[in-house]
Amino acid sequence: MEERIKTTITDGVADVRLVRSDKMNALDDAMFNALVETGERLKTDKSVRAVVISGEGRAFCAGLDMGNFGRMASGERGSPEKKSVTDGLSKRTHGIANRAQYAPYVWRDVPVPVIAAVHGVAFGGGFQVALGADMRYVAPGTRMSVMEIKWGLVPDMAGMALMRTLAREDIVRELTYTGRIFEAEEALAIGFATKVMNDPYAAALATAREIADKNPAAIRADKRILNAMADSDAAELLLAESVEQDKLIGSANQKEAIMANLEKRRPKFAD
Repeated sequence: MEERIKTTITDGVADVRLVRSDKMNALDDAMFNALVETGERLKTDKSVRAVVISGEGRAFCAGLDMGNFGRMASGERGSPEKKSVTDGLSKRTHGIANRAQYAPYVWRDVPVPVIAAVHGVAFGGGFQVALGADMRYVAPGTRMSVMEIKWGLVPDMAGMALMRTLAREDIVRELTYTGRIFEAEEALAIGFATKVMNDPYAAALATAREIADKNPAAIRADKRILNAMADSDAAELLLAESVEQDKLIGSANQKEAIMANLEKRRPKFAD
């Protein structure tokens, strides 16, 4: 797990860092596992009073590893011996979620506040991991995108359940339908960034330390109440994401979306 995520806990603050910097912290199966395992471990650690999640190197997280798209384009969906994160998405494996969805959603289940310090890029699944945090501190010029449509897919890492609580419905629709890239300043204006600052990591740690000095019972109660406000019908949304994605992965038009991007040409979709 430490090949993907390193965690240190100091004075009640868990510093969680994605460390696959050579790949801009892209989400391969090992990273999905590391996110889930780290979150589940922190859920039960009563010494933890706040969490900061960030990425080493040039980016927070560039989204799904390109190898997963290659397998989709080839029609490979894994085997009993080698399961992929894109296999059988409709099966609930982690409460109301599947494994891919739980990589962002586990941070909602961590019973203390989680702050994402975001820089560089947060694309697709990486954007959804950031959305799983209670707050997002973002560096100026950081680029974000609901990028799944580029690959002929829908946001399926709890994106729909998380976006709906942060931005207006029409904005969520526009960004989901187009997949366009937007920057930190726009993210702040529409609700996806909490603050924009030059050093989001240092600011996130400072806020986490401030929270860690508050009554931990009250902070945990706050999060339970706030989650209850936001999570109504989340189970239905998470299942709907998975049902639609299972239909799309490996379909002719989805393969064409991948190949057009890889070959840098305009796609030719069947009606």
